[in-house]
This record gives sequence, C-alpha cells and structure tokens, in this order.
Amino acid sequence: MSRTMPKDAQPRLLIVWHSRTGASAACARAAAAGGRADGSARVVLRAATQVRTTELLAADGYIFIGPENLASMSGAMKEMVDRSYYAMLDRVNGRPYALIITAGSDGSGAVRQWQRIATGWRLKPIADPLIICTHADAPETIAARKIVPASDLARARDIGAGMANGLAMGIF
Repeated sequence: MSRTMPKDAQPRLLIVWHSRTGASAACARAAAAGGRADGSARVVLRAATQVRTTELLAADGYIFIGPENLASMSGAMKEMVDRSYYAMLDRVNGRPYALIITAGSDGSGAVRQWQRIATGWRLKPIADPLIICTHADAPETIAARKIVPASDLARARDIGAGMANGLAMGIF
C-alpha cells in the first residue's frame, strides 16, 4: 500500500545493498548519489546486514542492489529478506522498487529470486532489472575486487535519480 504523506514531506527511498568484492557497493553509492542529486527525496543507503524491518516499512520505495552468488542472491540479502518478509506482508503493497544485480557471467538467477520476493510483497517494479556483468568466471577473478565501468555506474545513478524523482512527483 502506498503511504500518504503531507504535501511538504520528502519521500523516503531506501537503498539496500550487499557486496563482497566492491561492485555492488559502488553501484549502491552511485544510485544513492543519483537519488540525492536534486534533493527531492530522502535517500537512505543501508547495508543488508544492518537494515531493520522498521526502515523497510517506513520507506516509500526501494532499490535492492547485490551480487549474484552461485546463481542466486547473496546470503546477506536473503537473510535480510528472511528477517523482514512476514512483517512486511500486506504492509508495502504497491510500493515501487528497482533491482541492480552484479554478476560474473549471468545474473538471471538472482533476478528471478528477487522478482518472486517482490511479487510476494506485492511491490511494483519501476524498471527492468539492471544486471551488470563483471565477466568474472575464474577463481582468481571471482574473488578479486571489482571496478565497475563508469557507464554502468551512470546507469545505477540514473535508476537512483529516476526512483527519487518519481517518488517526489507521485508517479509511483
């Protein structure tokens, strides 16, 4: 369910992220920068291990950002969902979300998992999921720190800006 806010209140955009090798963290920072660019929304950037259910319930929209690990969402993101899932049922219906997945070679497994969770929470996608492929497919590249190309960071920034602006304008 969409939240009703006073006309002068800023909508809250919660960006929940997890990162092992830096790619998802970089994307989360970029999305937050985009969301904060014009000051139209209050953007909260929170690690999945630290986010509280009360923060999820208080948000007007979400961006979930994390790596795909072994064809599914990372354990930290899954644990965050496990902690919050039932408390959010029928309390966030219709709220918008976006998804950014960093993956070595595919990303679609994590996307499918997130889409099933979002369907259960009855969230509304505002964009197609963004999968940023790092082309890490060997043991030494999988575990290595990642540098996300500027063009991909710009795409993450655009998602943050679009979500914040859409929330502020009442589009979502």
